[in-house]
Amino acid sequence: MRRGVKGAVIGGVCAVMLGGAGYGAYNFVSALNGDGGTGGGPAVVKSGPPSGAEAKETAVKFFAAWEKGDASTAAAYTNFPEAARELLTAYGGDAHITKVHITPGTATGTTVPFTVKATVSYGGKSQPLNYESRLSVVRGETSYRPLVDWQPSVVHPRLQKGDTLMTGESATPPIEAVDRDGKVLTPEKYPSLGPILDELRKRYGDKAGGRAGVELVIRHDGAEAGGTADTGDDAADTTLLTLAKGRPGKLHTTLSASAQTAAEAAVGKYADSSLVAVKPSTGEILAVANHRDDGFDAALLGERPPGSTMKIISAAALIDNGLTTANGPAPCPPSAVSESQTFHNLKDLTPDEHATLSDSFARSCNTAFVKFADEVKVDTLTKEAQERFGLGQNNWQIGVPSFDGRVPAAGGPDTAAALIGQGQVQMSPLNMASVTATAMTGAFRQPVIVPLGLDHREPARARGLSQSTVQQLRAMMNRTATSGTAAGVMSGLGVNIGAKTGSAEADGQAKSDSWFTGYRGDVAAAAMVQDGGHGIDAAGPIVASVLRSVG
Repeated sequence: MRRGVKGAVIGGVCAVMLGGAGYGAYNFVSALNGDGGTGGGPAVVKSGPPSGAEAKETAVKFFAAWEKGDASTAAAYTNFPEAARELLTAYGGDAHITKVHITPGTATGTTVPFTVKATVSYGGKSQPLNYESRLSVVRGETSYRPLVDWQPSVVHPRLQKGDTLMTGESATPPIEAVDRDGKVLTPEKYPSLGPILDELRKRYGDKAGGRAGVELVIRHDGAEAGGTADTGDDAADTTLLTLAKGRPGKLHTTLSASAQTAAEAAVGKYADSSLVAVKPSTGEILAVANHRDDGFDAALLGERPPGSTMKIISAAALIDNGLTTANGPAPCPPSAVSESQTFHNLKDLTPDEHATLSDSFARSCNTAFVKFADEVKVDTLTKEAQERFGLGQNNWQIGVPSFDGRVPAAGGPDTAAALIGQGQVQMSPLNMASVTATAMTGAFRQPVIVPLGLDHREPARARGLSQSTVQQLRAMMNRTATSGTAAGVMSGLGVNIGAKTGSAEADGQAKSDSWFTGYRGDVAAAAMVQDGGHGIDAAGPIVASVLRSVG
């Protein structure tokens, strides 16, 4: 929407509360008479979870005030009235939503689902607005009243903390994004692309030759967009309803409709999963897919320890610094100690004191890499990641917000941990797909999702790898894919393949994150599944499925 129009910011938490949600058994309150003596006995005040009847009654009163456009009264039935009043005021004001009719569904305990039918009107144009949402009722901590547990999603399921609602002429014209072969890309057909298409419209709508329309949008001005030079000022608006269509301008992307189809299907089989596929010879992004309830684009913006997929960079660093070679020594003992911290291998991995780097890489032996911690410098991995693989300098310009990886020069036990993708190392599937592409070709080509020439972006640069290092990395990754830890999922994909498995421990998780990166022909892909277990358990099948379809 136009930047001069101010919307009401939705606060998820406010300082002044009308009774926060709290639970207890019962609170017995003695009423005092005027001279300080006790009255007619203790008055019992409920302080446990509300009953189903209380939840229904509270919801009905909240809905009635909302329907009337009485934001203050409706907000008084919530446990965060100031935040609720701001959004409900914007709902009928800046968003121009009227004729609201709310129908409660069948309650489950203290949770009440409901449907909303309303009308959005602006500049002589009107459109119906229909959607479903839900609310929960809790007991106020101080008032002991049953209250709506305030969340922005009560008003609309796609609203989050910091969002606003607004109707008016769109800030930028709509776009018709097309893939590398001219096929139209829509969020309806490719759900993972929704946030990316919103961002592309925000950045390139004015350049694509379209004409603005009139829309109801969610503005994410208060949302955090990421942490790199390519984040933009604010997150792109999300269109909920179009009252008057603009004329879309055509925007060419590097994506492949066939690769995107395969990626959407692959991540759809695993919760909290993300994948990126790139074309190593050019750096063009072919597919970006996420399957997450929170809507976060972990494929491009995720920051997670990459586990043993990091051994691609670590192996390159050992080779480039003359510490060993693919066929040189890299013994795999049962355990290894660095800075008084003991590291172990995955269960059932047989030790091999005579292993080569290729042996330990293919079998994903942690201790073999940890044993080099005393020989590398504190910044060895940092320099390798930055100077050879183009990571960690916050300067990628892919066309939409992205995280560029982080390999800090941390000392102590973090030096050893970094060699196996733990400690302070952070990556996204985009980063690891790029790492694999660099290992394949020897050249770092910053990934892009729209051509650099569209807005004359300067790409990040790195010197890449020597041909000797590339040959050794490809041989080790090929061995991993054909007879090592990745062989089970890469079987049947031919001979020009390579892969690396990984699992990463994360605080507070019962299972490790599953990581996997691989290549076939001129396609490199990487996937991460939170709480997915070992690399071949979840991320591996996702990558293999995409490579099988498009590699």
